[in-house]
Amino acid sequence: MLPQPIMSHLCKFCDLEPSSCNGTGTCLSNCSITSICMEKKEVCVAIWRKNESSYTVETLCHDPSKPLYGVLLDDYNSSTCVMREKNTTSGLAHFCSCTEEECNDKLSFSPIVDPTPEDPVVSVILVSLLPLLLLAVVVAAMFYWYRVYRRRMLNQEWESSNKKRKAKAGGLDCSDACAIMMDDDGSDSSSTHANNLNHNTEPLPIELDLQVGKGRFAQVYKAKLKQSTSDQFETVAVKIFPYEEYASWKNEKDIFSDTDLRHENILHFLTAEERKLEKQYWLITAFHHRGNLQEYLTRHVISWEDLRVLGSSLARGVAHLHSDHLPCGRPKVPIVHRDLKSSNILVKNDLTCCLCDFGLGLRLDNSLSVDDLANSGQVGTARYMAPEVLESRLNLENIESFKQTDVYSMALVLWEMTSRCEAIGEVKDYEPPFGSKVREHPCVESMKDNVLRDRGRPDIPNTWLSHQGIAVMCATIKECWDHDPEARLTAHCVAERLAEVEDEIDKLSSRSSSAEKIPEDYSLNLFAK
Repeated sequence: MLPQPIMSHLCKFCDLEPSSCNGTGTCLSNCSITSICMEKKEVCVAIWRKNESSYTVETLCHDPSKPLYGVLLDDYNSSTCVMREKNTTSGLAHFCSCTEEECNDKLSFSPIVDPTPEDPVVSVILVSLLPLLLLAVVVAAMFYWYRVYRRRMLNQEWESSNKKRKAKAGGLDCSDACAIMMDDDGSDSSSTHANNLNHNTEPLPIELDLQVGKGRFAQVYKAKLKQSTSDQFETVAVKIFPYEEYASWKNEKDIFSDTDLRHENILHFLTAEERKLEKQYWLITAFHHRGNLQEYLTRHVISWEDLRVLGSSLARGVAHLHSDHLPCGRPKVPIVHRDLKSSNILVKNDLTCCLCDFGLGLRLDNSLSVDDLANSGQVGTARYMAPEVLESRLNLENIESFKQTDVYSMALVLWEMTSRCEAIGEVKDYEPPFGSKVREHPCVESMKDNVLRDRGRPDIPNTWLSHQGIAVMCATIKECWDHDPEARLTAHCVAERLAEVEDEIDKLSSRSSSAEKIPEDYSLNLFAK
């Protein structure tokens, strides 16, 4: 006996035959021959064609991995034979394929819906609603203009005024070459020792003292920088990267090495070293004994004056980072931090802030392409990520979008400061933004739920707003963490607004010693500028 072939299932199998199917509804193939598909992978197929005056149907078994009349079958994993129009080598035809027994006998065509006569009542309603729809579009457009374009004009006015007058605690002038660093007892001292040493021939005479911090890529030590001519030393900070974190060290070194970065509200950089014997990379910077802002806020309740100094100096540091020019007008490459948070901000001895940890920083050089920016990835700390970063929908065509993410993060830091200010009334223990709503180290997905789905932000109770300065600070915070990046203030605008608040409150305080709420006309005038 001949060996039996491996059989799979039964299909209708007729050559081209006339059919009464007209291409609508459901009909039968009228094929009287049932065949066993010889190969297991074959499926049942039906082909319906329309000629000039008649219809034909062809039924067969076929391997879907091979073309049939120039057509690849892509819907064969079905129990019914649903016709779909295909372009074959011989013209248009309707194909269906399926895997059930004799399933190509019953052909199903998509129904053709005849257009129904138009109801005159519906037409009247649509015409009546048209003016309302146009009005809604106009209102939406006006609202968008107010939120976006008017904000841009506001920012430009603030930046223009920034060039005309020097803020009370403004940034360093172009000619400033002196950098201030804190020694151990908190006094200010000017250090040129490190900058004058030839780092290409020998490492700095540094003795590590105490570990004061640890991050994802490096550890930070308090250290002694010895003077070459005496037994005296200066206290410095040393950030030590292991060999495998070369890329992080190099990125931060390259950003710090830009002399235009130097500013009183940005950590003063001394030098970088490759320590081959220890298989380490070092960054040597100024040391600030008060530690980072998060630690400081955890230990201290601050006054309104402290909040004003901390907030203004933070805004000035971010504004200098983002600026494309120096105070003297010379061009500068803007830089974005991309990991702005309270633990990456140091508190100086005079209670001003300085930005540190530029491991994820990005120089917004004109030579960067969209691909370069896209390859920078979704970086930062999830708790402080802006909505567009969480959603991976950053506008790579506009470098301002990167600055807007920093402004959002800065708003959360300003909220942290405000939450520990005695001027708000009852001051609770320190909590990071979003507090107990998320876990201690939240992931991106949990922050998406809070920030994107629920549009959540840290709470600002009404009781905070009874203080005139806090009210302006909270309004500024809300504008900086707006869900729409284009509607956020720039760091320059925030710095100028806080300076303006300082001026106005000083004037009000000189006229009256009472703690009455800020006059309504003053608030309106401030935000209208």
